[in-house]
Amino acid sequence: MSNSEGAYLGIDISSRSTVLSIYKSNMEEPATVSTVLGEENYSIPTVLAKRLGMGQWFFGDEAVLKSRVKEAVLVEDLYNLALANENVFLDGEDYTARDLMVIFFNKLFSIPGPMAAMGEIEKLVICVPQISIQVMELMNFVVAKLKIDSKKLMIIDRNECFYYYALSGKPELFLYNVALFDYSGTNMISCVMNRNQATRPQLITLDVVNHGDITENKDELFDEIIADTFGSKLFSSVYLVGDGFDGDWMKESLSRLCKGRKVFLGKNLYSKGACYGGYIKDGKRDWPFIFIGDNDLKLNLSIKILDKNVMKFFTLIDAGESWYDAKGECEVILDGEPEFEVYIQRPESREAHTEVLELTDLPKRENRTTRLRIEARPISDVDVSIVITDLGFGEISPSSGKSWEHTISLKGV
Repeated sequence: MSNSEGAYLGIDISSRSTVLSIYKSNMEEPATVSTVLGEENYSIPTVLAKRLGMGQWFFGDEAVLKSRVKEAVLVEDLYNLALANENVFLDGEDYTARDLMVIFFNKLFSIPGPMAAMGEIEKLVICVPQISIQVMELMNFVVAKLKIDSKKLMIIDRNECFYYYALSGKPELFLYNVALFDYSGTNMISCVMNRNQATRPQLITLDVVNHGDITENKDELFDEIIADTFGSKLFSSVYLVGDGFDGDWMKESLSRLCKGRKVFLGKNLYSKGACYGGYIKDGKRDWPFIFIGDNDLKLNLSIKILDKNVMKFFTLIDAGESWYDAKGECEVILDGEPEFEVYIQRPESREAHTEVLELTDLPKRENRTTRLRIEARPISDVDVSIVITDLGFGEISPSSGKSWEHTISLKGV
């Protein structure tokens, strides 16, 4: 395939470090970008530095080095400063941390090697430790400044990246349970992936446990965590990520890990998983799984419509989408009473709960002469706000300008 084919970029970013991977359909797996050609130098410190008295910027390890030799002034904690939309006073000038984050991303995209042959960006998938409104605002600001279409932006958390990565591997690697241990800094997190093979699509859940800081007796404590996490369950594969696993300290724990299962150690799982996530979300691969994470909608929401004399369901909201940026909209012509039914369904259930939404004080008109706009926007992972607006029917029935808002909740269903 030509280099002009769109690329999927996965960026795993945190306050500590950033990892960048690229994926195209002609590749067996995503490639992770190294800042040093020919080396596996994947982890880039999330820092920026400005050369003293000049408009020259450095990022990552080079920024740290230039600041150490007093050639540049370092911006530490760049990610958190940008999230908080803080100002940064640097070398006698004021900058917004968000503008500095744009410079950091520009530097990322300018790394020689694979980036030069990337071609057009098909999707930019940002992986973060936790999704928040501040994260959404920051990343939308960055892509706007970089003149990247906001429709190409996708934001997911590390748990979801693990889900995409683990299930994109060989089937024998997820025949049974799969575990991830994240030891970033001094904090240890375990994540066990469960697969319900009785549902279609298969419902994937994650059991996540934060084991706190581990600074001493690492081998012994990790061995205990492994035993507690595994219990009597069968595991096909285990993934270890984070700089806490650096060094040759795993003895007893590694022996327990490797009994009857594949074990993988690396620092680019999340960025690769982000690439797979963008590719799969675009429908480029058959995907018989659904994952409902902390930030994902826990309900399907649909209405019944008559289309060309055929009764069918129209989906407004899909379970599994991020509630931060999901929305549904349609226009319908009212047939009958000033009300309509919405169908609420849990993804793991075949049963649907019905709610009737009444359009109080809707002007009386002849049947089928009222057009309505229905807009659905989630306000949490289990609650959806539905706004219905009276559009009238052209010159026959002018719009009344009225609108009705209802909140649909999964609670109690």
